[in-house]
Amino acid sequence: MAEPIDRLLMLIDDEPAQCRLIAALAAREGWRTIFARDSETAIAMLGTRQGMQLGAIILDQWVPGDEACTLIAELKARRPALPILMLTISASPLLAVEAMRAGATDYLIKPVAPDRLLQALRSATASAAGSDELQPLTEKFAATLDFDSMIGAASSFRTALAVAAKAARTQHTVLIEGESGTGKEMLVRAMHAASPRAKSPLRIINAGGIPANQIESVLFGHEKGAFPGAFERHIGALQNADGGTLVIDEIDRLCPQAQVRLVQFVSRGDVQPIGARHSFRLDVRLIACSNSSLRDLVDNALFEPALLEGLSAAHAYLPALRERAGDIPALARHFLARIGEQPGLRPLGITDGALSLLAAYDWPGNVRQLQATLFRAAVFCDGEALTALDFPNLSNMLGETPRAQPASSEGAGVTLYAADGNLRPLEDIEADVIRLAIGHYRGRMTEVARRLGIGRSTLYRKLSELGIDNAA
Repeated sequence: MAEPIDRLLMLIDDEPAQCRLIAALAAREGWRTIFARDSETAIAMLGTRQGMQLGAIILDQWVPGDEACTLIAELKARRPALPILMLTISASPLLAVEAMRAGATDYLIKPVAPDRLLQALRSATASAAGSDELQPLTEKFAATLDFDSMIGAASSFRTALAVAAKAARTQHTVLIEGESGTGKEMLVRAMHAASPRAKSPLRIINAGGIPANQIESVLFGHEKGAFPGAFERHIGALQNADGGTLVIDEIDRLCPQAQVRLVQFVSRGDVQPIGARHSFRLDVRLIACSNSSLRDLVDNALFEPALLEGLSAAHAYLPALRERAGDIPALARHFLARIGEQPGLRPLGITDGALSLLAAYDWPGNVRQLQATLFRAAVFCDGEALTALDFPNLSNMLGETPRAQPASSEGAGVTLYAADGNLRPLEDIEADVIRLAIGHYRGRMTEVARRLGIGRSTLYRKLSELGIDNAA
């Protein structure tokens, strides 16, 4: 929801189309945008009346004038508290490291998804002053493409993976729900890689980033002359994905007219471009992602019931990180291992005190924010392991640093005692240990069985007996 009071954003860019797009997206959150075409103009504007009212800066890496990191350092020197976001086409983690060391708050790869840009703006200007280490540098690593690399032992998370892994082998529609940052896109790519359509096109469109008066044309296409301004025939996203998979992200923001048209495709596989006289059939596997509960939207007459029914052949819900805080130690170690492989960085450990601090935070940006926080801390760490001291602003927000639990308790994430002080039943403890092992070894069931000292067939029997879902 947009803020009631406009905030001022400076965009340093010389590409008119990109300037219009970013300004339009930022306007949704109550931002008014001023433009600088080069570095000299941007620095000069800082001293103007408008420049003194700035709430954030976005700059393109290829802006004319100074090198991007040099410009970031100059802007930061003049306005230390001003958040700076950098746009780039490069996925190089080394560039992310250089930008952060120069003072960048965030680093976004073009073409940037609308929800990621808006989340970056929200986080960069959050009311918790000085919490730079919690700002989400949203894109640093290539998307993971397999289920084994999705870390987590929480039963709700493993259930989501199990549903997705089973659905991946079918041609059915799939609905994936979960807050922003929980890993929906990663899950989609894992499903596509495991599906019979793995070598076919995977198209992703963001319904929330397309104006309501254009979304039908984007999805279904239009004929020349179908409406004022339709000077050429346009092939829609559904037709472009023929033979492959189309992902509609933020489908909860799809306008009502497009929802009704999409019901026809989901039920019959027919598409009729705007202005066309006849429809035609397509072979497209449809996956929908939503940040909100579509059932709640249907109950409030904000979403088409028939479309929800058509999308829900398989339904996976990715829990928020605060709902699976026990996974944070394994996630932290996994991310640090990947961060250590990036150019300009090195492998780092993490202490129990730091893990306790991370586990005490509620992570509104979910797994994406945790990864970004660890990345930022790793960039500036001089030691061999991250400690609570490497997250000073997180410590300030939470107050006294939580006392580290003994390694046997914290590391295992297994509770031995019930709330009444008595030992929990053995089968409940055993189920927790198996879930832990599945998460720790990333769902590699042969390795899980070997480490637990049992046969693979015995492991699967226990999974069935204890009611544990898995995505192997």
